Amino acid sequence: MKTQPNINWPNNINQTNNTAALSGFLLGNLRRRTALLAAAATGVLLAAQTSSSQPPQAIGAVFVIAMENHNFTQPPTQTNPQPILGNPAAPFMNSLITPGNPNAAQVSYATAYFNAGRGVHPSEPSYVWAEAGTDFGVHTDADPNPANGNVFDAPHLTAQLNAMGIPWKNYQEDVQLAPSPIHSASGTNGPVNPFNGSTQYNYAVKHNPMAFFADTQLQNVYPLAQLFDDLNNNTVGRYNWITPNQYNGAHSSLNSGFTYHGTHYTGDSANIAQGDNFLAHVVPQIMASQAYQNSGVIIIWWDETEGGDDASRTLMEAVISPLAKGNAYASSVVMSHSSDLKTMEEIFALPNVNNPIPAGETNNFGGHNNVAIVNDLSDLFVPGTIPAASLSVSPGDLVFDPHTQHYSQLVRVINNGDGPAPTPVRLVLDNLSANATLLNADGTTEVLAPLGSPYIDIDRANSTFGPHETRTVQLEFADPGGQSISYDTRVLSVVPTP
Repeated sequence: MKTQPNINWPNNINQTNNTAALSGFLLGNLRRRTALLAAAATGVLLAAQTSSSQPPQAIGAVFVIAMENHNFTQPPTQTNPQPILGNPAAPFMNSLITPGNPNAAQVSYATAYFNAGRGVHPSEPSYVWAEAGTDFGVHTDADPNPANGNVFDAPHLTAQLNAMGIPWKNYQEDVQLAPSPIHSASGTNGPVNPFNGSTQYNYAVKHNPMAFFADTQLQNVYPLAQLFDDLNNNTVGRYNWITPNQYNGAHSSLNSGFTYHGTHYTGDSANIAQGDNFLAHVVPQIMASQAYQNSGVIIIWWDETEGGDDASRTLMEAVISPLAKGNAYASSVVMSHSSDLKTMEEIFALPNVNNPIPAGETNNFGGHNNVAIVNDLSDLFVPGTIPAASLSVSPGDLVFDPHTQHYSQLVRVINNGDGPAPTPVRLVLDNLSANATLLNADGTTEVLAPLGSPYIDIDRANSTFGPHETRTVQLEFADPGGQSISYDTRVLSVVPTP
């Protein structure tokens, strides 16, 4: 919004006789077993259909399955590790993205999903990013320890869920074989793995995103076997993170290789085949559950690109849901790990985490993947599925007070949506006239460009900004030169400050 003064001269600076026309300004960018078993999939693998005349259904339980260390696409000159797209060792994953394949009926996927940022490696930083929208500049795969600098006290997703009373669960394969969830464990004499048939086990804390935050590192973490009990009993969380061990997650090959669909694979091909086999077992079991069939979502998520961070390397990001566009819909919308985080916050009506991103970790377009400004995953779903907070700004006239020599302006912020808007809500004034100063600013932007813009709090955290409600704030400006005052507006719901 650009605003310039229409000056009134009342005796009381709170009085104004003019009502400004409504200007529509949205909330920043905040809207924005070896094959599928036919028996398990009966009534599940149907094309997602939603009538445009019906309101969209709310998303139910979310399941994120974290996979490892392979690009979806990459330059043809790069041969190791191998890409997932078209790989003969990954028939299940490729069936999900093949239009007309029954496995693809409720699948949408991204074709432009990039690494979280340049230099966001090795694995651990991407898992931290999945929780906090940044890696805090810590690039290590070490187990969490204050001495390693990788235990964080900052806003993050599962802490937000805790604050709102939203249940979540963290399923980690082989965690029961470790001394604790914050200590890695591996060996060759474990129980027989139900997916790959070996006795090798490998729990890696670096693939457990909640383990790097002091308030959640020991909370709600379960062995993978608990997932299947919870699916049968309909006791999963609203948000569920699933990490296979390093063999079933496509990270490492078993000592003896892996035989899959009659072919014996070794090396990187075995990594991929083991991961594909795991997904082919687990995905249909989730899809057969009540939690999934009640508008649930499965996200197959890969941690990091290999061989480089430029646009020639993408990650596989597939969404499986009755609410997905389906039939292997391919979205070319640019996405990253921040897009997943933003989408979770939209689904659960949470403010965007706004932790600083290191200056060097730019994306392919020279900017940063701050959660508040990236695309969400909404293009993968039937329109209207991902709830979009819609706030508009209605400015009043600027009023001059001859006693203080200041200008005041009443500004209304309206929640036009049918649900509550996440709080805190902050009104940011970008490109404020050089001659003017916002005297009652609560701070200036330090994370979300343009930097140095003054902002004022509209609604503090833990308050409620209900549907179709209005909040009013009075701005007070100093303008020693008496010139026109203009600015652009952003309305943000971010934590911590912008």
